[in-house]
Amino acid sequence: MTPSDASGVDPTGLTPGFRGRPRASGVTLPPGQYAVHDFPVLSAGPTPNVDTAHWQLEVRTEDHATFRWSWSDLMALPQDDAVVDLHCVTRWSKFGTRWQGVSLDVLLADVPSVAQYALVGCYGGYTTNLPLADLLGGRAWIAHTYDGRPLDPVHGGPARLLVPHLYLWKSAKWVRSLTLLHDDQRGFWENYGYHDYGDPWREQRYQGDP
Repeated sequence: MTPSDASGVDPTGLTPGFRGRPRASGVTLPPGQYAVHDFPVLSAGPTPNVDTAHWQLEVRTEDHATFRWSWSDLMALPQDDAVVDLHCVTRWSKFGTRWQGVSLDVLLADVPSVAQYALVGCYGGYTTNLPLADLLGGRAWIAHTYDGRPLDPVHGGPARLLVPHLYLWKSAKWVRSLTLLHDDQRGFWENYGYHDYGDPWREQRYQGDP
C-alpha cells in the first residue's frame, strides 16, 4: 500500500525507484513529480460524513491538558488565505491551490507546550506524525475552504490539516485532534514504511530515503 491525499492508496502500484513522468519545460517540480490540473481523490476507506454542528478539534499537550474548539470557535478565529502548491507521494503535483483556514500559529498560541512532535488524528481513524516546528511559522493551517467553497468531504471537509511543504499524506484529511509529544510516534502510513518526514524536494518517500 502507498499513501496519497492524506489517507489514500495508490492504484498504480508505485514502487521505489520509479521516477514518474518527465517534467514540463519551465515548470518547477520536485523530483519525480508531474503536474495535474484536476484534484485527484484517493482514499483508503469510506469518506467520513462529519456535520459541522458536531465537529470538534482537540489538542492534547504532553502534560495531558486538553483544549477544544467547536466549528463556531474555529470560524471566530483570524482566517488566512493561502495559495500553495501540493505534492502527493503518488507523483502528482497541483500548482496554485487556493485555501482559507486558521493558521496553527493562531490555534496553538495559547497552548502551553514544550513538545517537539505532534501526532494528528482524524475522523475515520487515520493518523500521521510531524515535527511540531513544521506546523508553526506560517506553514500549516486547519483548512475549511478550497477555491472559495466549503471543503468537499472527499478532499477532507469539513476541515483538514494543510502542510504544503511536505508530501500530501501529511496534510491529514478530516482532522480531529493533535496530540503533542516529546518523542516522535509514527502514524498510519509511516508504520507501513513511509518516511517519517516526507520532504518532496528530497524525495523522502520511504523509510531510509535521505
